[in-house]
Amino acid sequence: MISEQLKSIIRDGEGLTVEFKECRDQINRDVYETVCAFLNRSGGHIVLGVDDTGNIKGINADALPQIKKDLVTTLNNPQKINPPLYILPETVSVEGKTLLYLSIPESSQVHRCNGKIFDRNEDGDLDVTNHPDAVAHLYIRKQSSFSENRIYPYVRLEDLRDDLIQKVRKMVRAENPNHPWGTMTDEELLSSARLYLHDYQTGKGGYTLAAILLLGKDEVIQSVLPHFKTDAILRRVNLDRYDDRDDIRTNLIESYDRLMAFVAKHLPDPFYLEKDQRISLRDHIFREVVANMLIHREYINGFPAKFVIGTDQVVAENANRPHGHGKINPSNFTPYPKNPVIARFFKEIGRADELGSGVRNLYSYTKIYSGGADPQLLEGDIFKIIVPVTPQATAQVTAQVTAQVTAQVDKQDIIIEFCKEPKTASEIMEHLQLTHREHFRKHILKPLLEDGILHMTIPDKPTSSKQKYYSKPKSPNHV
Repeated sequence: MISEQLKSIIRDGEGLTVEFKECRDQINRDVYETVCAFLNRSGGHIVLGVDDTGNIKGINADALPQIKKDLVTTLNNPQKINPPLYILPETVSVEGKTLLYLSIPESSQVHRCNGKIFDRNEDGDLDVTNHPDAVAHLYIRKQSSFSENRIYPYVRLEDLRDDLIQKVRKMVRAENPNHPWGTMTDEELLSSARLYLHDYQTGKGGYTLAAILLLGKDEVIQSVLPHFKTDAILRRVNLDRYDDRDDIRTNLIESYDRLMAFVAKHLPDPFYLEKDQRISLRDHIFREVVANMLIHREYINGFPAKFVIGTDQVVAENANRPHGHGKINPSNFTPYPKNPVIARFFKEIGRADELGSGVRNLYSYTKIYSGGADPQLLEGDIFKIIVPVTPQATAQVTAQVTAQVTAQVDKQDIIIEFCKEPKTASEIMEHLQLTHREHFRKHILKPLLEDGILHMTIPDKPTSSKQKYYSKPKSPNHV
């Protein structure tokens, strides 16, 4: 946010969607109550470093780093804000003084701060925890505003796929071995993920549209949303129809897998090193594109999502509930969660980043992948992402990393020579001056073992602390 926009907010004063907090040397306790109230109502703007009357006081420069750290940590702490959320404070200079600006989105959930529910009106933040009617109205409004919260009282646990729930457990354990979903019962997991809600208007509880889309059997999904599908199309030679197609009408977890498989089948993945670690530019880019299509789509809209790979670009389209119109600028855009429950689920299983960070990664990696061109993100009733993909750009990236490939081959020869006498993994890393252990094991050591270039001294105990590795003389055909 530029300072002129912030000046305008300060000039208009506090109200239903604007709150000032002085916070000169530390965070006021009631900041988090206001965050909770804005989430539960219509979103809003919080400015730290300004007093109640609109006087700009500024934040002490020495206190600023700790205040920012405390904000990010606390907002991600479910003991403080539940459900937690990711909000990045923005540092802005106004009239020579440093302020912190928080843009709080409207949430699809009812949030609590320290176990209490806060709502917002013109007079400030109201604790409505012990007012059942007010709490009920909050839940009703959220469920009607966000279609992912729509309850289907006749859907039962057996209408969801048990194998997918088991897969989710494995995925969250891979991200965090101590993740609580790993030891919960199916019902507890679904409740924790907010896929089972209580409807305060009808008094019934049930699984939500988000639950059905994420984990439902195909026939249940099609019964609830007959128009639901994602159309993956390759259109390079036959421009009137298609060269290849995948008509995807299954749950969002497997939809993601099939879309990424379609990407892998039809798009190049040039070799690229980031520091000393090889990364997949293609996967980094299209992981964000595919996740965005599935997470932020308005599913009650009949518009079929499309993912079209063309000769010089990839276009992804999905129905949208817009918070603006036009091209998104990554330097000053405000991320809005379109389906926060689905977004959180994807984050927990490692299929999505924090809200907003993925867009910045998309711009960064697309510039490298396409030879300098930016992607386009167009907000409207139909959300569209355009990623440039040109043969010339692919060739350019390949040329840039040819030297890196050669260096990788040279590194292999160094290891072979060094390991004529058995060496530990740490000794090999030290010899190569590498520090990233996971990258070394996954991208250097493992391929050499699989190719039979290196061998273990204790093959029946691969993870032994006494494990060493040795090389055999290269065969005449070794390259």
